Amino acid sequence: MKKITIVDYGSGNVLSAQKSFIKITKDNNIKANVLISKNLDDIKNSTHLVLPGQGAFSTCMSGIKNTPGLADELYEFAIIKKRPFLGICVGMQMLANESEEKGQHKGLGWIEGRIKSIPNKNLKLPHMGWNTVKPIKNDNLIETSDDYYFVHSYYFECRNKENILAETQYGINFTSIIGKENIYGVQFHPEKSSSQGLNLLKNFIN
Repeated sequence: MKKITIVDYGSGNVLSAQKSFIKITKDNNIKANVLISKNLDDIKNSTHLVLPGQGAFSTCMSGIKNTPGLADELYEFAIIKKRPFLGICVGMQMLANESEEKGQHKGLGWIEGRIKSIPNKNLKLPHMGWNTVKPIKNDNLIETSDDYYFVHSYYFECRNKENILAETQYGINFTSIIGKENIYGVQFHPEKSSSQGLNLLKNFIN
């Protein structure tokens, strides 16, 4: 029995993510409990963790830091135990070392990189809507190019090319999926990305 926990730290589209995972498990006959929780025991006993995020980077990081024991438990789960972990949108960005959004802010530092503003080359910001995600490295999470739903003004500048799994074009080529061993991050919202988004989440479960 899989136990998928969507981390509730006060900033993220947790209900939408939960509904998507419940649909996937039912449609594919996957035995799983899908929880929304910030309880440390729930996180400790999970097989998969999902870290959503929306809003400002600093607000999201504060939400994690201000929940007693949460940052340590996430580190234990992903870095020490190496269990499957997925960051969505700002949840992906927080995996970086630092962010330049509205000042300088430290991230979790699990995947080397920096969060930077999308250059404004007469582009509408935030980058909102459907755009193509193109895999540049073979990985079971995503197999072919497809369109996914984005809402963001900042992107993950990855320091190590081996951590870049897919890219998207919007003024610049930016990293839209990162990966390192058991840890994944997606800049888009798979829970809002129709059947291809659900398929990506299914691949994460498996």
